[in-house]
Order: sequence, then C-alpha cells, then structure tokens
Amino acid sequence: MSKKKKVIIVESPAKAKTIEKILGDEYKVISSKGHVRDLPQKKFGVDLNNFEPEFEIIPGKENVIESIKKEIKGKEVLLASDMDREGEAIAWHLSQIFNLKGKNRIVFTEITPNTIKKSVETPREIDIKKVNAQLARRILDRIVGYKISPLLWKIIKGAMSAGRVQSAALKIICDRERERFLFKPKEFYKVSINVKKVKANLWSINGKKIKQENITKEIAEDIKSNVKQVTLSDIVEKERKKSPPNPYITSTLQQDAATKLGFPVSKTMKIAQALYEGIDTKDGHLAFITYMRTDSTRVSEEAKQMAQEFIEKNFGKEYIGGSKKKKKTSKNVQDAHECIRPVNPEITPDIAKSLLSSDYYKLYKLIWERFMASQMKESKYKERTYIFQSEKYEFRTTYSHLIFDGFEKIYNSSSKEKEKIELEKGKTYKVSKVNIEKDTTKPPARFTEASLVKTLEAEGIGRPSTYATIISTLLARKYVKKEKKELIPTLLGFTVEDFLTKRFPEIVDKKFTALMEEELDKVESGEKEWKEVLDKFYSEFSKYLSTAQKEFYTIDYETDLPCQDCKEENYKLKIGKYGLYLNCEKCKTNKSIDNTINAVLIENKMFIAQALENHANETVSENSCPKCGGHLVRKKGRYGYYFKCDNCDFTVSGYKIAQAKCPKCGSLVVMRRSKNGKTYWTCTNSDCDFMSWTEPKNEE
Repeated sequence: MSKKKKVIIVESPAKAKTIEKILGDEYKVISSKGHVRDLPQKKFGVDLNNFEPEFEIIPGKENVIESIKKEIKGKEVLLASDMDREGEAIAWHLSQIFNLKGKNRIVFTEITPNTIKKSVETPREIDIKKVNAQLARRILDRIVGYKISPLLWKIIKGAMSAGRVQSAALKIICDRERERFLFKPKEFYKVSINVKKVKANLWSINGKKIKQENITKEIAEDIKSNVKQVTLSDIVEKERKKSPPNPYITSTLQQDAATKLGFPVSKTMKIAQALYEGIDTKDGHLAFITYMRTDSTRVSEEAKQMAQEFIEKNFGKEYIGGSKKKKKTSKNVQDAHECIRPVNPEITPDIAKSLLSSDYYKLYKLIWERFMASQMKESKYKERTYIFQSEKYEFRTTYSHLIFDGFEKIYNSSSKEKEKIELEKGKTYKVSKVNIEKDTTKPPARFTEASLVKTLEAEGIGRPSTYATIISTLLARKYVKKEKKELIPTLLGFTVEDFLTKRFPEIVDKKFTALMEEELDKVESGEKEWKEVLDKFYSEFSKYLSTAQKEFYTIDYETDLPCQDCKEENYKLKIGKYGLYLNCEKCKTNKSIDNTINAVLIENKMFIAQALENHANETVSENSCPKCGGHLVRKKGRYGYYFKCDNCDFTVSGYKIAQAKCPKCGSLVVMRRSKNGKTYWTCTNSDCDFMSWTEPKNEE
C-alpha cells in the first residue's frame, strides 16, 4: 500500500500518469478506468413510478473497486474525472461507493503544472445538478432502448436496437436521401466573356442581378451572337478585411479533421483524448491540448497572454489580434469550459512532429494553427472589381491583392490572388471569346461525418460528447453505411426509420429531440428538476408505447423491382422468420435480399431496382480467377463477403474485385472493409504488402 497521504482518482491511466508527474511525491494518482457503476446490464433498472434508478458495479470492475478501496484507506481523496456531465457522474458514483463527503471534487481544462496545482488547492463539492442531468439522460436512453428495441426485434429481424438521439439522426439521413431521389435537375448555362486577360462572368440583365441557375440557353446564345464588345463602365476599389477563425470547439474540430485529414469522428476524439490526457514522448509524458469536449470558444486570460507573447516574439507586435466581438452562442454553451487549444504555444507543430506519431501530429497541428490564428490580426485585401457593360448585359470580375497577411501568416487561406490587370475606365474593349458551359442543378449532397455533425449541432441534437457515438452506432447497426465518405441509409435503415416514424414520431422528430436536450440543460442549470423532465417525457412516450404494443405491425412495401420469374408484377418487400425478403404475389416466388443495399422508401414504396443492379455488377468478376481463369462470384458467408470461383476451389475474402492488378506484383486486388466501416484495397498475394485507400487503375 502507498505511503502517500493524498489520493487523486481520475478515469484514465494516461491522465493519472500525467498528473502524478506534475504533483510529485505528496499525491498518489490512480485510475477508475472509466465508469465503475451504472444501470444493470441484464434488467431495466428503473422504477417508472418514481424514476429511481438501480445501480450495480459494472461487471469486470470489481477488482478496480477493491484496489481503489485499499489505496484510499485513511487518506484524503480528491475526485478529478473530466469536467463534463459524464465526468461529474463518475465522481458522484465513486463518492457514493466509498462514502466520500465534503469538498473533494477538482476540475481543470488543461493538464499543466499551474492549473493542476491551483485545482488541488481549491476543491469544491460535487455538482449534483450536473449529475442529475446525466442521470436523466441515461434513464431517458434506457427507457427508449429497453421499451422500443424488443418491438423492433419482434417486427424487423436484423434490427439491432433503437436509440433516442441516434433515431433522430437516422431520420435526418433518410430524409436527405428522399430529397435526392425526388430532386428534378434543372438545366442552366454558365456564361462568361474574355476581355484581354480578364475573364468576367455574367452578373445582371437590364440592371437586375441574375442567379446562375436562371441563365437559359436563349440568354447564352443571345450573348454569343450579339456581345462583340463591352465598355468598362466602372472600376470599384475597396479594402476588405478577413477575420481570423474562432478557436475550435468539439464540433468544428470534428468537421475540420474529417474534411482536411479524412479522420472519422471517432478517430478524432480518440486522438484528442490522448493529446489531452498525456502521451509518452522522448521528452517524457506530456499533455498537449486542453479538454476536448466543449462547446465554448472562451479563451482564458493566461492562454491569451501566452499566445500574444508568442505572436510578438515570432511575427511582430502588429500581428497580435484585438479583442473580438463575442458572437451570440447557443443556449447550451457551458462557458466554464474553454475552447480546444494547445496547452503551450511554444510546442509548435515543428517541435511536436518529433514528439508525436503521424496522425497525432496532424491533429495537434490543426489545433495549434487554428488557435494561434484566432489570436492574430485580421488579414487585409485590396479588392478591385471591373464592371463591363454591353447594352442590357453586365459582366463582372474581382481581383484581390493581399496588403497584410495577419492570421494567414500561419493559417493558409484557400483564396488565391489573380494576376493584376490594368484596364482603363470608360474604354471599349473587344470580346475575344464568349464562354458557354452547360450544366444542371445538383441534388443536395449526402451527409458526410463532418456535415452531419454540423447539422446535428445546428439542430440542437446531441452534445459534444455524443456526436462520435451517434455516427459509430448507426454504422455498427448497419442502418447506415459509409461509401467514399458519404453516409448512405440502407434498406434496413429505411425500414427501421419508417417503423419509428409511424409508431414513435416524437423519437425521430428533430425538434422534440432538441427540446429534450434543452430540458437536460435546464436540469444542469437548476431551472428544472430531473424527475419532472422524465415524468413529462414518459407520460407522452407511454401512450405511443401502449399503442405500438397493442396494434399489429408488419412490413409490406411495394417495390419498383419486376419479378424475375413471371415479369408481370413487381415484387413486394416483406418480413419473415429470417428477415426481409422479396415476394411476388402473382407467381408466389420468394427471393432473398441483402438488407445493407442502398434503398429509398417513399409513401410505402421501396425503391431498390437501381441499387440491386449496381449490387449485381459488383457480384461477378468474369475470367478473374488467378488459379483457372474462371468467373469469381461474390457470396455472403458467416464472416462476411467472399468470392468463389465457379470452376475451381479458389476463394478469397473481399467485397469487390479491382479492375486493375496489383501494381507491385500483378496479383488480384480486392476491396475489404475495416471494423469501422472504412473500405480499403489490398493484394491477395500473401507475400505482397500492397494496400491502398483508392482502387488501383490500369495504366493508359
């Protein structure tokens, strides 16, 4: 047993190691390794008459509890789990298990010597309002999961379960797919003119600005026929300031890491957690960033001072940013939190590169550059707009010249300067070319992880700590799949979404889900009692539940797929003992169907024909067998998809066969899926190490 007089309990071994290094011999820092107590795993665990929860030690955590009990005997104990609701709940559960009372709770936004030493000197009592907000969320999710999931399992074989927030996210993804399916493209034309070295776009007709999608073929042809020269009617000059970005919060970090680094949201949070808690480096165990689950852009005065000193020393006083106008933030922002930033600006990306592995370095660089840019001056551009006139048509082009780079010194902008052009105002110029490009309007884009997080945040669905779980759960349940970064609802996903919409409309309603998040925020702020929120929810939910339990529900959708046998009627999509299947009511034939194919459900009709055609094209690879030259046919086995030769005994696991051979050894290349749903290409030759995120192509 340790002879140290004080014990600090955190939830992570890495965090324990970092803090113990800072505090030295007086403190023993130990880890609970996450949650130690929760609702029961094998029963409901909530009394619906008074919403009192029943807790049990999480199976497998008994030894952790015993170890902590021995360490804290007769010693002063401080609870230092994370500062969000989950962390406060962990601290509360530990205090309940070990009968810890009084001011024993410490919180911090960064693991640095100053912050940790200050926090141990100023412990507070556990924030029971924050704990109650977490309990209310946990019980809400337990009610939805335990009450709806059995109905799902009974009706839809293959459905895993129904989560409260995930169900609303699933509906958002399905609704976007419906929008895309129903979208009617509109033809339009892009028109521009060349005058000397200048390319100017059509701006207005008869003094009225025209949207690009409203430019018709007739307008384009009229310009081509009649606009032979233009007069430079005006040159408008102005100075434009470009504001630095705000530092990262959880959602914006997740979005940028997905867009710029290609990281799934779950990977971003895993790396950010490690950068916060501390990592073993050649310079010792170091923490790199502040707490990564936050919705506040607040920067502490100490952090501002450090940033300003770094900026002045490295770039000059003129680069130090002024005080920003505070933007209006959403109701739920917790301003005791800070933004996500480096704990020490002096650990530049160049220094971090020698301390961190590749992916950790990339994320740290993103955070460091964003924070430092947020503390710098705005950049300044001189803009010159050339306005060309030809009777009723007006054309414009704008050139920008950088005057002062400001924050763009370290945070590169995507805007490029055009070559400076000198033209005389009032002079008439010959049009050397009219450029006409035919195009069509595009449907709304499918969600990526980044754009879904942005939408969930804007709609008030979920909180910083839940975005990663929402996405990973939908992928794991196969309600959604990820292809080329796009999140696409599956046949199973649409079937589940339709059931929930018909039987539990509030659960999938984004406004209702956002309202529940606001209610939980009010519990945390002390405006509402947690049991009052649960009672209000359950009184409505129980009505839907009672109806769903009594009324018969079955799957019986029309489809757009003609029967392969009689060819007279379309199949219907039904549910049977083994899951979804296709049935022709005329010739009584049944056909199995893969419930992970793309689909769209509109007004009780499932559109699957195109998806099945695409699916079939990926199913057979002709003359591809490396053993005999036969056809490789894709099949689904106990452990996933594989290809089997129709002529010999050759088999290989994989979802798709590449058109090109391995660029290293010339062998067969197959597409496989990783555990998190990401696809990659790999050589089937066991002696070859070829692996790529993109399909190899034949050299032309």
